[in-house]
Amino acid sequence: MPHPADRLPTFYLPHGGGPCFFMDWPRGPAGTWDSMAAFLRGLIGTLAQRPRAVVVVSGHWEEQGFAVNTAPRPALLFDYYGFPPHTYQLSYPVAGDPALAARVRGLLEGAGLATQADDRRGLDHGVFIPFMLVLPEADVPIVELSLRADLDPLSHLAAGRALEPLRDEGVLVVGTGMSFHNLRAYGPNGTEASRLFDDWLTRAVTAPQAEQRNRSLADWHMAPAARFSHPREEHLLPLMIAAGAAGHDLGSKIFEDQVMDVTLSGFRFG
Repeated sequence: MPHPADRLPTFYLPHGGGPCFFMDWPRGPAGTWDSMAAFLRGLIGTLAQRPRAVVVVSGHWEEQGFAVNTAPRPALLFDYYGFPPHTYQLSYPVAGDPALAARVRGLLEGAGLATQADDRRGLDHGVFIPFMLVLPEADVPIVELSLRADLDPLSHLAAGRALEPLRDEGVLVVGTGMSFHNLRAYGPNGTEASRLFDDWLTRAVTAPQAEQRNRSLADWHMAPAARFSHPREEHLLPLMIAAGAAGHDLGSKIFEDQVMDVTLSGFRFG
């Protein structure tokens, strides 16, 4: 087992808009997503050690209990619509890790959280699109974990806490979503609300104590412009997994950009 000093951090990453990094973007400047793409490409270089595997929670998979992809060779799920034909031919031939999937289920069930195995669902675009940049060689196995359909923040923080031991086993725990996810409000109408919510979110994540951080995140709906920024919270809840898995490690903002006039951010714990 690695020494605790070598434990991996956890991350909450923006995954972009559909296959945005692999097409000519029609809404705004050609370089709309360039800053985010550069951030994702550089992520692994910020780690003290290369992970042996990754557990990813995406805002695009919900089940009644926490589901775990157990496939040894997961397919891709092209769950975006209205994009250029070539974006449905993207390839990311990453391996799964059935043993790690079983470990994830065991940790969650040991914490009293029901799980299920799924060896049929492909990796959705909240996983393969950003990881085509994060790990472009597809040489690190990925196991996807679902959200729970009740979208309860305390349950997702608890799930993250259950997964904390993975960080000492060479496993990178990542949540992907978007820190602002009101699709109708990208543009000038969302500028002020996204800034207000992002300011609050940054303060919450970077709180000086993990317990304070987690209390704030559990009550995220009380933040300024919370429900405007997230009419439905599935793209925020992967942050709860990352924060829970951080244990007592503190959070920091590692990315911020203005995309289509709204503020989008990424965070690291540990």
